[in-house]
Amino acid sequence: MIPFLVSAPIKLLIKIGQKIKDEADKEYFDISAIQQKLIQLQMLYELEEISEEAYKEKEQELLLRYEVAKQRELDEWEKLAEEEEDKG
Repeated sequence: MIPFLVSAPIKLLIKIGQKIKDEADKEYFDISAIQQKLIQLQMLYELEEISEEAYKEKEQELLLRYEVAKQRELDEWEKLAEEEEDKG
């Protein structure tokens, strides 16, 4: 009984942490949000509100996030396709 009383809050905390991580990843790798940020970045650069160096640095970061997001999306589609094949 005592091990359960000790481990239950820890397991709950781990589940909450995982849920927070999943939600953060979902937002961080949201393709439409990344595209919107790229557009905003382009506008800031064109309005000369940021330097070319800052623009290129942030653009590279966003493009890497976009690439990872697209790969994650592709992996998810492949996983769903495999599950459908296994059913049929």
